Amino acid sequence: MQQPIMTDERFLSQPSEPATEADLNVAADLADTLAAHADSCVGMAANMIGVAKRIIVFADEATGRNMVMFNPRIIERSGRYETEEGCLSLTGVRKTTRYERITVTYQTRRFREVTATFEGFTAQIIQHEVDHCDGIII
Repeated sequence: MQQPIMTDERFLSQPSEPATEADLNVAADLADTLAAHADSCVGMAANMIGVAKRIIVFADEATGRNMVMFNPRIIERSGRYETEEGCLSLTGVRKTTRYERITVTYQTRRFREVTATFEGFTAQIIQHEVDHCDGIII
């Protein structure tokens, strides 16, 4: 079910708790909310809908589909660059540092651990959403 967007920076700046199998419904709400904002948003973290759990959903350029990650952690990064990003939870755009290529360890919807490498815009989206999980506001 689509949820309202959280804009309280105090809430957004708190690190999220690990997700569990009990949070599958949060992932579904997050995916529905991203789909409802597809014209202006390419990724979301659970805290953006008011749930402080480490869950992200994003548009994966490689597959053309939205992908969900539970408890994502970036374990490698390369190709540092500077960019500007906007956020559905915040007004305006802000400068930030990103990496062209990242390797992420995360859990699937079945809570199996996976490690995968992402590049380009998809990598940038994941970095933005993992920042949300860590309480980092760009």
